[in-house]
Amino acid sequence: MPDQNDDNNTDVEEDLPPSKSELKRQMLALQQLGESLLELNDRQLALMPISDEELLLAIRETHQIRSNSARKRHLQFIGKLMRHVDPQPIEQALQSLHQSQYKSNDTFHHLEQLREDILAAGVEGVELAIARWPQADRQQLRQLVLQHQRELQRDKPPAASRKLFRYLRELQELYGDTD
Repeated sequence: MPDQNDDNNTDVEEDLPPSKSELKRQMLALQQLGESLLELNDRQLALMPISDEELLLAIRETHQIRSNSARKRHLQFIGKLMRHVDPQPIEQALQSLHQSQYKSNDTFHHLEQLREDILAAGVEGVELAIARWPQADRQQLRQLVLQHQRELQRDKPPAASRKLFRYLRELQELYGDTD
């Protein structure tokens, strides 16, 4: 018999509306989601699946608010507007955006490391880029490495190093990763 009471208690608990604390947690989560939308520029914001024009306007207006208390009230207003929007697609779009940014940063760091490896190895370092991108212009790479070495000897700014990085990024964009 005690088993039936336990079943009835769980049924009653499931039928109850969320507690005040749970509602407050949900509202704060929506407000935080709204805050994360404020960090986006207009191009990124256009990628978000937000159909509510009032919400979009409120997000754009926030960038013009300088007063902390007014900003806080406006964030609460955005949280209130977020109650009428399905947050799931927005969260997924934000996650996708952040993943693409992480990938872009990762690619940037790999290219920086490759450039440093090529310059550290000297003329032989050209083979590192050729191994990765057989289509690369060996002569251009070699000239950039030699120019970098001359710049180091003469205490000049690292213009060749920057040119090498731009060329490696161009190769990456054209041919992708082939290793």
